[in-house]
Amino acid sequence: MSRIDRVEVLMVDLKPQVMRTDAIQSFVSQETPFVRIYADDGAVGTGYSYTIGTGGHAIVDLIVRHLAPRLIGRDPDAIEAIWRDLFFHTHATAVGAITALALAAIDTALWDLKCIRSARPLHLEAGGAQPSLPLYSTEGGWLHIAAGALVEDALAVKARGFGGAKIKVGRPPKEDVRRLDAVRGAVGDDFEIMVDANQAFAVDEAIRRARLYEPFDLAWFEEPLPAEDMGGHVRLSNATTLPVAVGESIYSLQHFREYLQHGACSLVQVDVARIGGITPWLKVAHLAEPFNVAVCPHFLMELHVALACATPQGRWIEYIPQLESLTSSGMRIEHGRAYPSSAPGLGIEWDFAAIDHLRVDGRTWSIGSGGSPCA
Repeated sequence: MSRIDRVEVLMVDLKPQVMRTDAIQSFVSQETPFVRIYADDGAVGTGYSYTIGTGGHAIVDLIVRHLAPRLIGRDPDAIEAIWRDLFFHTHATAVGAITALALAAIDTALWDLKCIRSARPLHLEAGGAQPSLPLYSTEGGWLHIAAGALVEDALAVKARGFGGAKIKVGRPPKEDVRRLDAVRGAVGDDFEIMVDANQAFAVDEAIRRARLYEPFDLAWFEEPLPAEDMGGHVRLSNATTLPVAVGESIYSLQHFREYLQHGACSLVQVDVARIGGITPWLKVAHLAEPFNVAVCPHFLMELHVALACATPQGRWIEYIPQLESLTSSGMRIEHGRAYPSSAPGLGIEWDFAAIDHLRVDGRTWSIGSGGSPCA
């Protein structure tokens, strides 16, 4: 039986290639914690998570001081047991973003290690339900972008074969309407438009805006309310014909269960980093199946393409490129569809020289095999 004998932890801070703004914030930095798990048989698994500008150091510190030391000597195939042990070890800080993002970096590394050792790609190891999925783009729909540029980007991605584009909302209501009208008029009826409010509205405002947006036949109305307001999402879902999408700001399987049981959403956008890794991500995706609810994961397209294709509820992949400077090849895209890698592991070809060069403070922590949390 193989054992974990060393864990390495580092963080890279990536700056977005384009300006990214929404109704409540700007995406100014992608702090990216990395975990590399070494087994005593020579196999190595790499995992990661992310923030959008704050909290990265707290995630790294939680992993280095409290989580990584508990991996040493464990069987790397006991992924479920390890996830539950680490979750309950940090129970005083869960459920929440910092703990979930730390667990995700470890859990994705364990799944990478599992797939490498089995010589199977993640999308087959996790289920193999679909060969590919359609893409929609968010990268040209940020809130600061003028209406004319929104139209240009939507037409460009449509020409590439993409099935849709997401437009951020949160400007004055009539201005949002004018922007959506411009895009719909340009792309026609055979192209999906999604809108995303990033939790900016109160219930009354969300209901009002939903009625204004309904004539544009939108694919969904994303994060209209704060994620903790499940009751508000029920009221909104009952008041509009628009599908309501939630999930990127939900951090536990149980919260997804409550949303689904109460009819508070029509789509789930579970994020592998924010839910705590591949292990709970798959549980959410399979939980959605008996409710006949689609899974359209948030961000992290290079990892989500394998997961969404692994499950029957996967419907869309969100196109926001963010790893080009850290990888030697990108996600496979053909005719507007995303295809998971057939290589063993997560399907991400890391450029470890680039990762090493971009380490925050030029630092890597090593735990186990003679290393220490302060190495």
